Amino acid sequence: MVDEQIIKYDAPTVEQKIDVISTYRLEDQAREVVPKGGFDYISGASGEEYTLKQNNEAWKRKGILPRVLADVENPDTSTSILGHDIKVPFIMAPIAAHGLAHATKEAGTAKGIAEFGGTIMSISAYSGATFEEIEKGLDGSPRWFQIYMSKDDEMNKNILDEAKADGATAIILTADATLSGNREKDMLNKFVYPFGMPIVSRYLTGSGKNMSLNNIYAQSKQKICPADVKFISDYSGLPVFVKGIQTPEDAVLAIGAGAAGVWVSNHGGRQLDEAPGSFDTLAEISKAVAGRVPIVFDSGIRRGEHIFKALASGADIVAVGRPVLYGLALGGWKGVKSVLDYFETDLRRVMQLAGTQTIEDVKNARLFDMKK
Repeated sequence: MVDEQIIKYDAPTVEQKIDVISTYRLEDQAREVVPKGGFDYISGASGEEYTLKQNNEAWKRKGILPRVLADVENPDTSTSILGHDIKVPFIMAPIAAHGLAHATKEAGTAKGIAEFGGTIMSISAYSGATFEEIEKGLDGSPRWFQIYMSKDDEMNKNILDEAKADGATAIILTADATLSGNREKDMLNKFVYPFGMPIVSRYLTGSGKNMSLNNIYAQSKQKICPADVKFISDYSGLPVFVKGIQTPEDAVLAIGAGAAGVWVSNHGGRQLDEAPGSFDTLAEISKAVAGRVPIVFDSGIRRGEHIFKALASGADIVAVGRPVLYGLALGGWKGVKSVLDYFETDLRRVMQLAGTQTIEDVKNARLFDMKK
């Protein structure tokens, strides 16, 4: 049955510009064109999806205080991080298996990012495309590489060497996924990947094709510790982000281990259910980081208001995940660009109405506690 399901997996192929009214609507539209197993994998989360829901609800607990008489026109969304000047304070989050959303896989996402211009793609080690295929889309645009470590450090060195040769300027160590979350939809669907994972296939028993996420995680390194941060930093010579930070204590620990950046994330609610919404943890983590390293934030970004609130709560940039894949599903690379254009336009609107001219102004904006 598994082989029959894999043969029948029919990812979308259309390439078209899409109208983005809201990225929440995109999810419903993508559900109509992506095969059920793939859609549930992309959109779903762990357990009863409480944490996924909290990622959305958390935004409502803080309000934006609009400032008037602020002398603002045509807000400037540009910023910089780790030597990259980018035109917007958002980048592409690392997500596995873009081929579930569209036949062009990560290469399609990469082309959409390159055509948008002025941001960064995070390439997942669980990509269904090769570095060479992704580069054809990126065409020299900046990229970071996210690693799921092998249990064999020689394999890790090999992967890091390949990522550096591909042009990665930072390494993202995902530390919150030492095994798969309780993803009930995937279990009900008996979901397995319909294609291989060329980057990590070197340490898998198999290519990744016809394998479940549980199986793939089981062959990756489970015991992640501060020494791994130092190992990646020392060997690669690149700045390392520790991704999956949800407490101030872990932020401090990561910095002490040599992390050049902290990535606040609950993996889009896909790992530990009944953890808090990612945004609820950000301000306290930012206070502990105290500006020592940049903070990237993800999990739940769907609107310009969300980007604004994250920046005002201590993030330096945010990473966007599922909405980009929904755009990919609906329009290929052109759909990806449409989603990124939407976020840029929406953020500029929010900045104008909030009375903030620059990203630095946004970072200094005061939010209102809606629970008062």
